[in-house]
Amino acid sequence: MSEQENVSQNPEKDPEDWVTGDEPITGPQASYLGTLAQEAGEKVPDNLTKAQASEMIDKLQGETGRGE
Repeated sequence: MSEQENVSQNPEKDPEDWVTGDEPITGPQASYLGTLAQEAGEKVPDNLTKAQASEMIDKLQGETGRGE
């Protein structure tokens, strides 16, 4: 099975349903979120959880066109 086929068989979970969603934001999330926020002219709130960071990344990807 190719990686593309594997990805399409694993539907995305809502960040609110993540078991680890309430854990602190990861380093890679913080880095990417910082880049997106800078491009969008927004500030990243302190003390985000993984789930909150994921939701903000999705929002900012839409605003910056990086998610396409």
